[in-house]
Amino acid sequence: MPNILVTNDDGILSPGIQALAESLRRLGKVTVVAPSQERSTTGHSLTLHKPIRLEPLKPGYYSINGTPADCAYLAIKKLFRNKPLHLVVSGINRGPNLGNDIHYSGTVAAAREATFLKIPSIAISLDYSNDKDNGMDFHVAAEVAYFVAELALKKGIPPQVLLNVNVPNIPAHDIRGIKIVKSGFRYYADTIIEQKDPRGKNYYWLGGKYLGYDKVEDTDCKAVDHKYVSITPLHIDATHHLTLNKLKKWRFNTVYEKIKKTL
Repeated sequence: MPNILVTNDDGILSPGIQALAESLRRLGKVTVVAPSQERSTTGHSLTLHKPIRLEPLKPGYYSINGTPADCAYLAIKKLFRNKPLHLVVSGINRGPNLGNDIHYSGTVAAAREATFLKIPSIAISLDYSNDKDNGMDFHVAAEVAYFVAELALKKGIPPQVLLNVNVPNIPAHDIRGIKIVKSGFRYYADTIIEQKDPRGKNYYWLGGKYLGYDKVEDTDCKAVDHKYVSITPLHIDATHHLTLNKLKKWRFNTVYEKIKKTL
C-alpha cells in the first residue's frame, strides 16, 4: 500500500484538504500535514528565523505553524525519514492556480518542495471565484485527484517535474474533458489601497480584480475557462534554453576583459 502525503495552503481545517484526503484513502495510507492557518499566496518560502511546531491533531493529521513548503519539507524529512513516501498531493486549493499565478501559489510550492526532495508530486486546485460561483463543490476535484494520483503512481512522474491540475467548479456532467496544456498568463488590475492606521501611519492593501488571460491556444487558462480540466507538467529547471544558447554568442569573455581593465 503506497504512502501518500496530503498538504495545502488553505490550512488544516479547510474543506478542500478533507475532501482530498478522503478520496486518496482509496489508493493508500494518507498522512495529512498542513499549515495551522491559511497561508495562501505565500509562494515558495521556508521558515528559517523562528521555531516550527509540528502538532499532532488526530491519527494521521498534523498542523504546522509555517508555510506550505515547510509542511512538505518537515513531513518528508521528519515523519517519512525512515519509511518510503510514494506521492505528495497538495490541495484541493480554494481557487485556481493557473498561468503566472503558480509562482505565488503556496499549493504549488508545497508540491514543488516535494519535487525538490525527489518525491513525485501533484498540485490540484478548484477554479472557484466569489464573483462567478455560488459555492464550492470539492467532490469532482477530489475524484479528479484520485484518478490522476492513481495514474501517477502507476506510470510515474519524471524527476524534477510536478503536475499542476485545475478543475472547473461545475457539475461533472458539464466538464468537457481533460486537456494536457502549457501555462498561460493571467492579468489583474494594478490596485494598491493606501490608508492610515489609528496612529496616522500609512499602510497598503495589495491586490486587484482579475481581468482575464492571454487568449493563446493550449493553455491552462483557456482550458479551464472552456470547462476542461487542465493538467500542466511543471519543470523545476527554470532555464530558458533558447536564450541560453543565444547568450553564449554575446562574447562575454570580451566584456570580462573590459571589466578587468576598469578594476
